Amino acid sequence: MAGEKAFEVAGRKFRAPLHGRERGDFQEADGNRMGPEEGEIFHRLFHPRSLAIVGIPRTYTGLGGQFFLQNLRRAEYPGRIYLINPNAGEIAGIRTYPSLSSLPEAVDLALVCVPAQSVPGVLDECIRKGVRGVHVLSSGFKELGTVEGIRLEEEIRRVAIRGGLKVIGPNCMGPYVPGSRLMLWGQIPGTPGAMAFLSQSGTLTQRMSEHAHFTGLGISKAVSFGNAAVLDAPDYLEYLEDDEETRVIGLYLESVRDGRRFLEAARRINPRKPLVLWKGGETASGAGAVASHTGTLAGEDRIWENGLRQAGVLRVRSLEEVVGTAMALAYLHPPRGRRLFILGGGGGNSVYYADICLRMGLEVPPLAGKTRERISALVPAVGSFARNPVDAWKAFHDPDYLARILEVVFEEPDLDMILLDRLIPRMTYATPEVDEGVAEKAIDYLRENRRRKPLVAVVDGAGEDPFLAGEAARLRQRLCRAGVPAYASLPLAAMALARTAAYYEKNTA
Repeated sequence: MAGEKAFEVAGRKFRAPLHGRERGDFQEADGNRMGPEEGEIFHRLFHPRSLAIVGIPRTYTGLGGQFFLQNLRRAEYPGRIYLINPNAGEIAGIRTYPSLSSLPEAVDLALVCVPAQSVPGVLDECIRKGVRGVHVLSSGFKELGTVEGIRLEEEIRRVAIRGGLKVIGPNCMGPYVPGSRLMLWGQIPGTPGAMAFLSQSGTLTQRMSEHAHFTGLGISKAVSFGNAAVLDAPDYLEYLEDDEETRVIGLYLESVRDGRRFLEAARRINPRKPLVLWKGGETASGAGAVASHTGTLAGEDRIWENGLRQAGVLRVRSLEEVVGTAMALAYLHPPRGRRLFILGGGGGNSVYYADICLRMGLEVPPLAGKTRERISALVPAVGSFARNPVDAWKAFHDPDYLARILEVVFEEPDLDMILLDRLIPRMTYATPEVDEGVAEKAIDYLRENRRRKPLVAVVDGAGEDPFLAGEAARLRQRLCRAGVPAYASLPLAAMALARTAAYYEKNTA
């Protein structure tokens, strides 16, 4: 492809666009990217040195200015906070100002929490003050489906374009950035991670951020952008393209204003940073809900499917699939193929493993002669068997034994990926407690060797005692933070491996 160069990983070449940027505004579908000035404004949307809450009430009234202020304080946001309320001298111990114009500086970000009809006036004031970044929490626009709501949204779009404002929203929860302590949404854990998440839903953005944290993947930054009157998905993709904190990008979209531009951006960015998309409104009922949620048309699913396939975007259908796929893409190096080695336990389980993995598009080949001989020499004659999947329950209670089996697999060129099922190092088989010494030794070994072949683990605490379920969740998080994707179920792990293989097949030079 023109304007691209290739890079090599594990003996295979992959396409990668050049990083050079050109100055200039976005152009529809021409491949140009934002210039340095625009990039700086975007950077300050996510990393503001100062912000103003416009329309903060005297008392807490739920979602709004007081809600944002409380959460910023809990998160220990380090920047300067200004409060705008013309009828209060002080709120929560902080001096208030009557207007943006009266502030001692042009803040990096204005959080707008005023009634819908007042928003255009606030944007005009931002222009006069020199404030370029805006997040509009307020609802009451196109999502209502009324003439007045549509008119107001068109007006804020006109004002923003005229003044060069970068506006998130309206009708949205805005940004969440653990690294800069910009955490507006409540008690979401704040450890930065590898995935950025773009979403038209505030609730799903919050749930995604929580789920990504508790799996161990974490969020580099997330943004709920609601109606997307000014900034839409392609704008955020342009910014994230060179964001060093982000390795993979997840999206929840119900629609985009300019589908052609979105797909052009996706085609360019996806070979460098994988895109994992959850499309809302696939069914007639879902499309109807989209119209009342963000005031947009969901579009024909068939058209979306074709466009996403051409752009190489991975499509998923749930929150868990977004995080599971992103986890594999963030931490696994490119597999050479789809041939999977499975280490688990139990004859019936082995049949289940093979069925699920084959159904997902993976291959579970029999072990080659010499490899089978070497593993047979390690596997006890009673209670285990040496074929693929390999039934060797002892491996999950003895890290040295696990290492001896994996050393054989690492050296086998005809096996591309590894899946470890039920990796729960209990103190004994009959008790739920995890043996910390065993767990730490197993995790250390997997961390040190994870780049030899793509490797994932399944740690399933479902259906067991509540204590073990909690232990399993903590173990999954520890594995992921060690660079080993860990899943709560075999189907989710197999899906993630299959989509990882598909991604690299698409992006092989």
